[in-house]
Amino acid sequence: MDNIGLGTAASLIDLVFSWSIQDALNPILYKGQIKKIPTTFTSTAHYYSSLVAPLVEETHADLLSAMSRLSRAPSYQLHSIESETNYRAPTDFSYKIVLRKPGNSNQTDVVTYKPQAGDLAALTDVKPTCISDLNRPKMPYILAYVQSVDDGKLSVRSSKPIMIEQDMQRNKHIDLFFVYLINLTTNVRIWNALHPNPILADLPIINKVIQTNDEKECAVCLSENDSVMIPSIKSYNLNDSQEAAITSCIKTWRCNHQNGHVKLIWGPPGTGKTKTVGLLLLLLLRMKCRTITCAPTLIAVMELASRVMRLVSGTLDYETYGLGDIVLFGSSERMGMDDHENLLHVFLDYRVEMLNKCFSPSTGWNASLSSMIDLLEYPRGQYGRYVTHRVLGINQDEMDDPLSLEGFIKKRFFQYNEQLKFCVVNLYTHLPTARISLQVVTDMMVALDLLRSIETLLNRYDYGDERLSTATKTCLPVLESLARSFRVPEYIHKFMIKNLCLDNAYLLFCTASSSSKLHTERTQELDLLVIDEAAQLKECESTIPFQLPGLRQVVLVGDERQLPAMIRSKISGEAEFGRSMFERLVLLGKKKHLFNVQYRMHPAISSFPNKEFYDGLIMDAPMVKHRSHEKDFLHGNMYGAYSFINIAYGKEQFGHLLSKMNMVEVAVVCSIVGILFKEFNATKHRVSIGVISPYAAQVHAIQEKLKQTYSGCCSSSDSGFSVRVRSVDGFQGGEEDVLIISTVRSNLNGSVGFLSNRQRANVALTRGRYII
Repeated sequence: MDNIGLGTAASLIDLVFSWSIQDALNPILYKGQIKKIPTTFTSTAHYYSSLVAPLVEETHADLLSAMSRLSRAPSYQLHSIESETNYRAPTDFSYKIVLRKPGNSNQTDVVTYKPQAGDLAALTDVKPTCISDLNRPKMPYILAYVQSVDDGKLSVRSSKPIMIEQDMQRNKHIDLFFVYLINLTTNVRIWNALHPNPILADLPIINKVIQTNDEKECAVCLSENDSVMIPSIKSYNLNDSQEAAITSCIKTWRCNHQNGHVKLIWGPPGTGKTKTVGLLLLLLLRMKCRTITCAPTLIAVMELASRVMRLVSGTLDYETYGLGDIVLFGSSERMGMDDHENLLHVFLDYRVEMLNKCFSPSTGWNASLSSMIDLLEYPRGQYGRYVTHRVLGINQDEMDDPLSLEGFIKKRFFQYNEQLKFCVVNLYTHLPTARISLQVVTDMMVALDLLRSIETLLNRYDYGDERLSTATKTCLPVLESLARSFRVPEYIHKFMIKNLCLDNAYLLFCTASSSSKLHTERTQELDLLVIDEAAQLKECESTIPFQLPGLRQVVLVGDERQLPAMIRSKISGEAEFGRSMFERLVLLGKKKHLFNVQYRMHPAISSFPNKEFYDGLIMDAPMVKHRSHEKDFLHGNMYGAYSFINIAYGKEQFGHLLSKMNMVEVAVVCSIVGILFKEFNATKHRVSIGVISPYAAQVHAIQEKLKQTYSGCCSSSDSGFSVRVRSVDGFQGGEEDVLIISTVRSNLNGSVGFLSNRQRANVALTRGRYII
């Protein structure tokens, strides 16, 4: 195939659509066209262009992999299809399609799959069982890209015109299937970042990361007193290396003499990285630094957001006032927000729903406050309108049994009071502090107290009682003052509330990919970018948040000696596509702030990885040297800091998703878990167990065996006994009391697959806490 000019396509989707089915199935389509990504660059144009070709190769590899799993791919039959109004042949084939609801099916993935924007699907006239079903005489190979999903209707763009559209519109029965392949959202966002608007292409922050010279601290700011510049952090029990990292980051942000700094914070296993970064973000929030915090995955984003929420908890006025300055956004379903109630108060979608109720013209703050004032000041006037409406039948809601004046006043008071209480709590929780001052919140709380007094009196005394009259006269001026000093906007559209929240937030959390939304949904510039787990983020993906306007400083937090980003293509791997910006800057000799004290592992566990992976730079905290870090979970000479158990009769075989497994090792792992469970039942000493394997099939087999033996007790720590079984990659950042590693493979060549990678071995060996 001729060189197709990878960077000339108008969009990544155009390029994907240009591939024939032979191209899509060709594993070496771009072999020889992908150059190794350099460590230094001559210009921003050189920087961006160096990352484009490997991105295309990785996208191609993702599609090829999806096609190899075609028989298991989620598929729906089309219910209807029609051309969109923006259909523009011969280049833009846009359709609106509706999928049939799945009937009874044994394929759980079909039932649970929900189409979303960014999905790439194949359209076929049969339910596919093999790749040849994607390219049939009556239905040549055709792809569809989902641009949006609205109430079950998919707006799609197809690679070719769908010729059976007219037959379907005439209700002629034709089978047409939508077969999910991959989601391209992140890849499209990266492509767009690598083809930026010329205004964004040469930003100071981008220029910093393509330079080879290290940055020097500002001499003026270095000489300033830390206690003047930075709020006290002594009460948080940080060690010297953690304090130094926080101090350096804040000093650089507050410096007005230099811009565009990129700082690296190096956090080896167990050194308190998440705790320290959480505290840094808390301090930045208090200093009103407009900060966006990103990570490669939603799990990492939510972990850091949870840490900040725990630090913030108990320090706010009126429990939740100030949380409006913090925003977490992303897909509710993928984040599993139903299981993370601690984050709901800062989750953008939930916040928009709550504020939408508070902004309602009929039942929101403005209307409820006005109605309450009117009721307390002119009760007979409201009652007269009520009677008139009943007589004329104007309002069907008021056609219940007629109320007396006293009954009407009580009913209306309780109604308005409940609405006001709902609004007050949600306004001071969800509005940014820039839009609701502490004085207004204080006045609101005074008003609620006075209304509570009136409510008590209404329940005890008849209307007209002097005590009620006095309470009403005391309350009215406070309510009237609030009505003059604070009104909420009566927005018609929810996107306006979303923009209000994003524009005024001081601390935002999202994935690096999702940060692209801020280019269109936030108008206020940001000051500082923090990327957690930065060594796990492909450099090309880092360019998305790096292009946010206004950034004066970036803090990259990670450890290049732990796991890198996952990549699928061997060709793009050889081109260093999986390398992070963090690692490249380290290779260039950029200074790192090292966290040099570890708080997780007993010294007998930490000793080997410290010497092997960190050149002995990490010290053990006093707490891990204490006898409390020596547990008697397992008895016998076999067990200690490290126990190597030879499984002589194990046999490798292929299992789940054509991955390797070893059933003898599965039995041994379950046996060790069984011994630990027996010890737990005898002593009731809490124990958490992590089981790591490099192979998905082995993870699956161990999980299934443990489910059969222990029912649900292993999945939760509530009982005091828990077991987590994951891949090595799934355990990065995790820790457990006891670690069991099932290598699956063992041979004279010393080849154990994924664990031959030093970074994976480092992660696997540094998850456990105690000598057992």
